[in-house]
Amino acid sequence: MISAPFDYIRPASLEEACRALGDAEEAGDDVKVLAGGQSLLPLLRLRLAYPSALVDIGRLPEPRGVEDRGDHVFVGALTTHDEVMRSSVVRELIPLVALATATVADPAVRHRGTFGGSLAHADPAGDLPAVALALDCVFVVRSVDGEREIPASEFFVDYLEPALEPGEILVGVRVPKLGPGWGFHYEKFHRTAQSWATVGVAAAVRLGEGGGGTVEEARIALTNMGPTPVRAHAVEAALRGADFAPSGSNGAPDRIREACDRADEGSVPPTDLHGGPEYRRHLARVLTYRAVRAAGG
Repeated sequence: MISAPFDYIRPASLEEACRALGDAEEAGDDVKVLAGGQSLLPLLRLRLAYPSALVDIGRLPEPRGVEDRGDHVFVGALTTHDEVMRSSVVRELIPLVALATATVADPAVRHRGTFGGSLAHADPAGDLPAVALALDCVFVVRSVDGEREIPASEFFVDYLEPALEPGEILVGVRVPKLGPGWGFHYEKFHRTAQSWATVGVAAAVRLGEGGGGTVEEARIALTNMGPTPVRAHAVEAALRGADFAPSGSNGAPDRIREACDRADEGSVPPTDLHGGPEYRRHLARVLTYRAVRAAGG
């Protein structure tokens, strides 16, 4: 299909983009920001979105790139998925981001799609929103009035609805470094390499010091288990103090599995061609167990 007609605005700077976005929204226009276009363009072609104007920031020199800023890593919104997953800073300091980004669609999409665009799209079936939630990332947004920060727990408001005010553009994400003792894994079930996750699990697990197998802390977030990414708080609480001893050793119950069986608590799984709620609840429990086991080594 062909998209509905729209005005095309290509600013020369981020400040100009913020002004153009604010002016268009003040005039009552339905305006969208275009970066890599890998999420937005399919919606335009199918006329599931029909904005009156597009502000194209895809060729701006900033905000893009990855920076080590001490207690966190800053990832510019216009950094492509491919640049993120190949970054040595990302792989070494925030490996969960690298693991999940490597599963995004296919190489063609990863070379064009942007880190910030995927997050601002706020699709619960996307891989990165759950990772941002699990890692307690902070979103940095800018408008003509300046910058503000939004915690990941407040950024995803509803289906395809981020907590961006009129005239605001996502400029980057602060990803906290979790430090030594943490293990990470992203587990995803999907029909084909290019398809959205039927269910995905982002897991970060910290074991006790001295190589012990006891869980000190866990962070778990689910992909495509509701209108927004879901933080599996019940699993996190149940995992605390659980032992990573082999399943059933010494006749002891597998507390890891018991904890992961609570993965679907508080979720509202969707129904689509790929499965119904009960199927997704089953996947969430199974994939969470796999992700936690892998994160724990």
